[in-house]
Amino acid sequence: MSRQILVTSALPYANGSIHLGHLVEYIQTDIWVRFQKMRGHDCRYMCADDTHGTAIMLRAEKEGITPETLIQRVWDEHTRDFAGFHIGFDHYYSTHSDENRALASKIFLALKDAGLIEVKTIAQLYDPVKNLFLPDRFIKGECPKCGAADQYGDNCEVCGATYSPTELKNPVSAVSGATPVHKDSEHYFFKLGDCEAFLREWTTSGALQAEAANKMQEWFASGLNNWDISRDAPYFGFEIPGAPGKYFYVWLDAPVGYMASFARYAADNGLDFDAWWGADSKTELVHFIGKDILYFHALFWPAMLKYSGHRLPTAVYAHGFLTVNGQKMSKSRGTFITAESYLAQKLNPEWLRYYYAAKLNGSMEDIDLNLDDFVARVNSDLVGKFINIASRTAGFIHKNFEGKLADGVANIELIGAFQAAAGTIATHYEARDYAKALREIMALADRANQYVADEKPWELAKKPEAVYRLHEVCTVALNCFRLLTLYLKPVLPKLAEQVEAFLNIPPLAWEDSQSLFIRHRINAYNHLMTRIDPKSIEAMVAANKQNLEPTPAPAPARHAEAQVHAAQPAAAPVADTISINDFAKIDLRIARIANAEHVEGADKLLRLTLDLGELGTRQVFAGIKSAYAPETLVGRLTVMVANLAPRKMKFGMSEGMVLAASGDAPGLFILSPDSGAQPGMKVK
Repeated sequence: MSRQILVTSALPYANGSIHLGHLVEYIQTDIWVRFQKMRGHDCRYMCADDTHGTAIMLRAEKEGITPETLIQRVWDEHTRDFAGFHIGFDHYYSTHSDENRALASKIFLALKDAGLIEVKTIAQLYDPVKNLFLPDRFIKGECPKCGAADQYGDNCEVCGATYSPTELKNPVSAVSGATPVHKDSEHYFFKLGDCEAFLREWTTSGALQAEAANKMQEWFASGLNNWDISRDAPYFGFEIPGAPGKYFYVWLDAPVGYMASFARYAADNGLDFDAWWGADSKTELVHFIGKDILYFHALFWPAMLKYSGHRLPTAVYAHGFLTVNGQKMSKSRGTFITAESYLAQKLNPEWLRYYYAAKLNGSMEDIDLNLDDFVARVNSDLVGKFINIASRTAGFIHKNFEGKLADGVANIELIGAFQAAAGTIATHYEARDYAKALREIMALADRANQYVADEKPWELAKKPEAVYRLHEVCTVALNCFRLLTLYLKPVLPKLAEQVEAFLNIPPLAWEDSQSLFIRHRINAYNHLMTRIDPKSIEAMVAANKQNLEPTPAPAPARHAEAQVHAAQPAAAPVADTISINDFAKIDLRIARIANAEHVEGADKLLRLTLDLGELGTRQVFAGIKSAYAPETLVGRLTVMVANLAPRKMKFGMSEGMVLAASGDAPGLFILSPDSGAQPGMKVK
C-alpha cells in the first residue's frame, strides 16, 4: 500500500558553512527518503535555510551588507554543498519568505485566540553601546554557581549549571565589550505549561524514540516554563502582528519554515496544502533532527501545531553528534572539515555517505569519523567487495558473449538468498538502522565474491569446453551485483546510476529485487570507483588546519586566553590579584583518571573517577566532553582541587574540580603533569 510521507531535516542556520557534522543528518534523511521512493511511496523532502536572529543581523553589519544579501549568499553556498553530497531535496527554501511570514503570523494569532499567549514585563541585559538587548549567547561572565569565568549567559560549561543571563557575575557584552545594563521590556510568552497534559500524552505515543521519550519525562519533572517568543528591535525577522517593534524569536518561525517550504512547493506543483498539513491529514509527517534541538521539536513544535489547528508529527527522529578521530571537531587539528573542503580535495562524496550509513543505527548515540577506519572500510567494502564482483566478471560477458547474459543461471540458490534478503534489508532501512542494513548487504557481497573465487571464471575462459559454464557463472555474479546495487542505491545514488547505465537497465526500484537478470545485453564495463588514497585524507586535514597564534593580552571584552577553571574565577590578566596566603588555601593534587564516562542528559559533562592514591577516590563532573572521548582519558594524570567543598549537581555529587584550560580552540583541555608525578602528590 502506497504511503504519503512528508519528510524534513532541521534547517541549517544561515550564519556559517555546512560541515561534516551537519552532513550526518542530511545524509541520514536523504537515505531514508530515497529508500521510501524506491518502495513506491509518495515521499517529499522539504528543507530551508534558517535565516533570522541577532547573529545574522550582526554578521551582515560587520560585513557591511544587508541581511538579505548575506542570507542569499549563504543559501547559494548551502545548496551547492548539499548538491555536492547528492542530498535530494524536493524543495529547499528560506525562512525569510512571504509564506513563512503569513504562516507564522497565522499560528501566533491562533495560539492567542486559544488563550495561550501572555504578555509580561521582564528585565533583560542591554548593550548600551550597540543599543540592543543581548541574547544569551552574546553575554559572557562568571558562573553564578561555581565562579568559572568566560561562561555564556545560559549555562556553565564547567559545572553544568543553568541560569538566567541576569544571574551572571561581571557580565560582558560579546558584541561590544561593554558592561550590559538591566532594562525592562514587554515580552510575549507561549504558555507551554498549559499544554502539559497534551504533551505528556503525545510524547509517549510512539512518535519519539524511547530514549527521547525518557528525556521528556525529566523535563516534565522539572516543570515546563512558558516560552519567550518575542525579541525587541533591532532584530532581523518578522514583526509580530499588532506589536510594533516586537519580533518573533527565531525559534518560533524556524520550524514553521517546514510548512512554508512545502507551501511554496505545493503552489508550484498543484498540491493541496491542507491535505498534507491539515489537522485531519493522513500524510505521515517525519522530522529528522539533532538531539540538541529535541526540546524544541518534542515540546514547543507539537504544541504550536496542536493548538493552531494543524496535524502533529508522526515521528521525530533524533541523532547524535559527530566526533572526528574520537574528539570534537577541531580547527587546530584540521578536523573541523567543511563540505566544501572535502569536495575540493576531489574526495568522492559517496565514500562519506557510505561510512556514515555504516555507523548510523537509528539511535541518539554519537558517531565517530575515524579517518583511518574511513579509508580502510570504504576501500574494503565498496572496492574490495562490491565493485570487485563486476570488475572480475563483466569483461568476460563483453569479450566472449557479445555483451549478452546467459538465458539461465547456474546457482539459483545463491540468487534466491540475495532476493530473500530484500525484506530484512528493507526493515533495517525503515528503522533507520543503516548499519545493520549494510552489514547484511556486505555479508551477501562476501558470498558473491566467494562464489566467483570458487568458480574461477578467469580459468574457465581458458577452456573452450567450459564456455557455457563461464557464461552462467558470470551471469550469476552479475545478478548478485545488480541486487547489491539495488540494496545500496539509497546510500550510493550516483554509483547506482553508473551501474544502471553499465547494465543497460532502467532505474532500479525495490520490487526489482524479485526478478532475474538474464537474456539481457549489457554495456562495456568501465571502472566504477577508485580506492581512497590516504594522502588525499592527509591533504584534506592539512587544508583545514588553522595555526592558532598566541593570543595577545585581552581587551575588556576578555577574548580567550588559557584560563584555569578552579574553585576561584579564572586568573586572567584582567582579574584582581591575590596574596600567597589566598593561593595556599587551595589544595592542588595529582590524580589519576581511573574511569571516565558520558553523563546521560548532559551535553558537556563527563563523569570522572579520580584516584588520589592514599587519599582515596573522588567523583568529579567536568565540562570537557567537547574535547575528549571518555576512553582516551582513562589512565591519564591530571591536577585537581582536592579541598573544594562537595557540590550536589543534577547528575550526582561532584567532589572536587579538575583544572582545565580554554582558548580560541573549541573545548576545555585538562592540565597534565610530567611523567614521575604520582596520584596524591601535592602540587606546589
